[in-house]
This record gives sequence, C-alpha cells and structure tokens, in this order.
Amino acid sequence: MLALFGATTLMLVAGRWVLPAASGKANLKSENVEIHIIDDNFFLKWNSSSESIRNVTFSADYQILGTDNWKKLPGCQHITSTKCNFSSVELKDVFEKIELRIRAEEGNNTSTWYEVEPFVPFLEAQIGPPDVHLEAEDKAIILSISPPGTEDSIMWALDRSSFRYSVVIWKNSSSLEERTETVYSEDKIYKLSPEITYCLKVKAELRLQSRVGCYSPVYCINTTERHKVPSPENVQINVDNQAYVLKWDYPYESTTFQAQWLRAFLKKIPGKHSNKWKQIPNCENVTTTRCVFPRDIFSRGIYYVRVRASNGNGTSFWSEEKEFNTEVKTIIFPPVISMKSITDDSFLVSVGASEGSENTSVNQLYPLVYEVIFWENTSNAERKVVEKRTDFTFPNLKPLTVYCVKARALIESDRRNRGSSFSGTVCETTKPGNTSKTWLIAGICTALFSIPVVIYVVRVFLRCIKYVFFPSSKPPSSVEEYFSDQPLRNLLLSTSEEQTEICFIIENASIITEIEETNEIDEAHEEYNSQASQDSGNYSNEGENSGSKISEEFLQQDSV
Repeated sequence: MLALFGATTLMLVAGRWVLPAASGKANLKSENVEIHIIDDNFFLKWNSSSESIRNVTFSADYQILGTDNWKKLPGCQHITSTKCNFSSVELKDVFEKIELRIRAEEGNNTSTWYEVEPFVPFLEAQIGPPDVHLEAEDKAIILSISPPGTEDSIMWALDRSSFRYSVVIWKNSSSLEERTETVYSEDKIYKLSPEITYCLKVKAELRLQSRVGCYSPVYCINTTERHKVPSPENVQINVDNQAYVLKWDYPYESTTFQAQWLRAFLKKIPGKHSNKWKQIPNCENVTTTRCVFPRDIFSRGIYYVRVRASNGNGTSFWSEEKEFNTEVKTIIFPPVISMKSITDDSFLVSVGASEGSENTSVNQLYPLVYEVIFWENTSNAERKVVEKRTDFTFPNLKPLTVYCVKARALIESDRRNRGSSFSGTVCETTKPGNTSKTWLIAGICTALFSIPVVIYVVRVFLRCIKYVFFPSSKPPSSVEEYFSDQPLRNLLLSTSEEQTEICFIIENASIITEIEETNEIDEAHEEYNSQASQDSGNYSNEGENSGSKISEEFLQQDSV
C-alpha cells in the first residue's frame, strides 16, 4: 500500500515505514509488530532497524471485529518509543476478537495505517508470576500465594480458583537438592529441617487449559529452631465397618491430642482458611494415639484432617495435613440374592443388602444400583440388567431347566464404576410347563390303551412256548376225526400207555399173491377213472368198493 502526502509523506510497505529520499532525511524502517499480554497488561511492540528520525511519532487505534468503529488506543498516541502499554483499554469481553492498527506521524503528515492481525485477548494472554508470602515453622514453610493478576482482573476472573501452583524448593547452601511440589494457594511444604535457609520459586498453572505461567522471583526464609512439643506424624485414617479410625504416631506419653477436618475445595479458593477448620467429634483431648468417630459425620467428598499434641509445656504445630476421600474409603459389601419360581417359565430374583452392610450408612451416602447377571446353566449366553431396584423378573424360560444368577452393588453415577464384588452364584430349576403335562397325560393314555394289546401278545407268546416245549397228549380235532377207530387213535397217544398189538397169521401164500394182483388192477383202474373224470366230470367209487369187498371176503374166509 502506498499513499503520498507531499514531500515528507511516510510510506508503509510490508510492515515498514519509509521516508522518501526526496525529503532529504534518512529512511525510517519499522518491522515485526507484536502484541504481548501478561495477565491484564497489554503491550504493543515493534523493532526499528534504522536510526531514529526526529519529530516522528506513532499512534494506534483499535476496534471490536465487525463493528467498524475505530477508537484511539489509550497509552499509544503520539509516542516516540517502539512500544506502548495499553493496559487501560476498556474491554468488556476478553473473548471477543479485536483489531489494532498503527501508523507513523511527522507533523501534519502521516503514513498509511498498518493493521495488525485480529486476535482474542484471552488466547494471547500469558500467565504472569504469582505473589508469594512465606512463614516458617521448625519443619515446614507456610505458603500464601496470590493468583496472577489483580483482584479485579478481567483476564482470570473465571479461573482464579482453578490455579494450581508448582513450587521448586532447595536448601540455600545447595541448589542441587531441588524438589518440586504442587500446592494450593494456602498450603504447607513439609519434611524440612530446623534452622535451615530454604529458597523457592513458584509458577501458576491452568491444567485443564494446559497453560503454564512464568516463575516468580526467588524467595528465601529460615526455618525456626526445633519446637519443644513435636508434631504428631504418620497420620492415617481407615474404615472400620460403620466408623472411621484416625491414627497417628507420637513418641511421648502424658500427652493429649486434638484432630480437625476441612473440606478440600476450600483450599482452591484464594485466601486464608484457618478459621474454617472444624473439630472432629470424639477426637478432642484424647490421651491415646487414635480416635474413632461415626461415618455419617462426613458426606460424600474430599477432606483434609490434621492432629496436634499438647502437654504442660505447650502445644505443637499441626501435623502434616492428610487428604481423605470418602469415596475411596467406602466399602460396599456384595448383596444377598434369592431366586423364586413364580410361574412355569419365569423366575423372581430378589437382591438385598448383606449382613455386613446393614448397619452402615452406605445406602444413605451413596445411592446404589444393582447389576444382575442371569444365565442358563448349560449356556454361556447371559442376560445383564443394571437398575435401581431390588426385584428382577426373568420371563420366557424353558421348563425343567436349571438357571443361575449373581449380582453386585454399584454406586449410582460413579465415574469410576466403583462397587462391590459379585455375590455367590444361586441356581434353581424351573417348574414343569404345560407341554410337559400334556406329554405326561398322553403317555398315561397310551399306556392304558396298550395294556390289552400287551396282554394279548403275552398270551400268544406263552401259548407258543407251551406248544413247543409242553405239547398236548391229545391231537388236534382236525386230525382226530380221521382216526376214529380206537387202535389208530392209540398210535397218537403217549408211549407211556401200553397197547396190545393185533397180529394176523396167513397160511396160504397164494391168496396173498392174488390179493396183491387184485390191488394193482384196482389202482390202475382208479387212476384211469381219475383221468377220465377230468374230461367228463364224472367220478366213480367202483374201484374202492370192489377192493373193499374183496378185503371183506378175505377176512371172512380167514376167520372161518
């Protein structure tokens, strides 16, 4: 950009103001315009690489981006140096973008405006060093840290209670033994030695925004001589069912102790909180190195506890403050579960508190939900239910099938998903269903109808066995009718009955020969008659009768 205002006009090209050679003066070169913000202190700086020109000044304006309303920047009007402080600018919101512009001036002539890239003050701001105040004890240093900026700071108005402080401390005689600790605005550094000079420096941090400030100047202080009454050490707090047990170490007898507590969030608020510590019940003027107090004294949250000793010679300093998180110390016992078959295809699972947790205040301090896992005993498929109730129904089950269940208690809306361990596994079998009854009835009916059939089959089988292994002495009727004569019937009788054989004595052999010939003729005649009957259909018994007659005559002659 180039603009001409007579022979002495200043030109700004690429961040530089240039006095034309026609004026007979040296060139003015200004570059690298920068903005620095530390807490609520605003600075505009630039570098000049050429010799200063007499009677040349600089002025700057500002505006909120998008308003098109330039205002003079306070502290940056007609200055001769290469920087200006505009901390007095009135900004209503440090999160709004603002624009700056600057120009060079000589008398009534000015250069064109050089506009600085728009910026958000809060994002450009750096955290400055905090103010630190120190107090000494024999084995500790008390820190009182003021947040960066002022009490009326608009830059950190929303973050004053969010600052955490990092302290680097070392013995003055040896800077190699540094140690770093994170502290609150009102805090102590412990585990020091009496009558030693310690030095430290502090810086502030906004951890959620990942912003770290610069260190403060170095502060040094001497610890006091050893105190006559030592402070209690190794303070611990444990849970014993429905009570808390606070314990500590102390080397001397004939001493009384006092314990106090403080809510942890108060340490985040700048300022002193010595008057906000409260006495722990049952822990005042105790003569032992422990005290027991009810759990319902503390609601859900994080606390600090401390102890001090007293005897005839005086009172000790307070012990090291012990952080105490009630959520971590809370013990949740596994629930007790039971199963009950309410229909042939469903179970009712009841979940209750265990005996160990009935007398505690866990349910009052922390609302509980129950996680119930249900599965068929022969399957890996599980049903999982997490609800704030104690009765769970599982329908659509198989009849006469074994199902198992287990459960645990969880703290409701707990980010760490803290809870008890799982209860023991309980298994039960479902009742017989309607299908089973139907099959049972069908089986009974089938059995009743099949009894006559079975009896009949058995009877037939027994008759066969009897016929094969135990035959009857009487022939069947179909056979008996052809053996009407007693002699022939006797042939079928048992051999146990003795029979008298009938014998015939034939003296004339010629007669026998004649009879045989006669029989042969009769047989031939009978065969012929049989064949003839196939053609004519007429049957004759003449051969049989004639044969019978001959036999009868023969028998009569023989009998004579």
